[in-house]
Amino acid sequence: MVYARLREDLAAARLRDPAARNYLELIVLYPGLHAIWAHRLWHALWRRRLRFIARAGATITRMLTGIEIHPGARIGRRFFIDHGMGIVIGETAEIGDDVMLYHGVTLGGRTRTSGKRHPTLGDGVAVGAGAKVLGPISVGDRSVIGANAVVTKDAPADSILVGVPAKPRQRTQDDDTRALLTAPEYVI
Repeated sequence: MVYARLREDLAAARLRDPAARNYLELIVLYPGLHAIWAHRLWHALWRRRLRFIARAGATITRMLTGIEIHPGARIGRRFFIDHGMGIVIGETAEIGDDVMLYHGVTLGGRTRTSGKRHPTLGDGVAVGAGAKVLGPISVGDRSVIGANAVVTKDAPADSILVGVPAKPRQRTQDDDTRALLTAPEYVI
């Protein structure tokens, strides 16, 4: 199971990053992969109520990778972070399968209240560099969030979100986002 999940992660990275030359390079040099692999360990400890150890591990991972993922965040399969420096993913964030984030993305909260404070991203969502997705909102499946957009309201599936504040519009047949959202068979 673990080996199959690692292979799936490598295949997703290879698909989404045209600069990836081989699997050894991905394993050794890609902090986005290191961060998600470490997150899986810290998340398992978090779920077992070993919260201090999980938070300490996540802090060490952040220092090594520049990517901050709270151990309470729930992340789906084939998640890929490209050029991950500055990524912040909050405690109650939920990320679906086949999601891709670029550098500088924040999945953050807007309040100090307890409970759900961070966004939920559906399957196949792509988030551009520097985008901020804030609050307990939902972004529908296969949506694309443009670079530096600030998303503070729910968006339906197949949306394109751009601007400050971001306003969703439906993708048209002319919008070619297949390169980001393609989910082929993940095999090495």
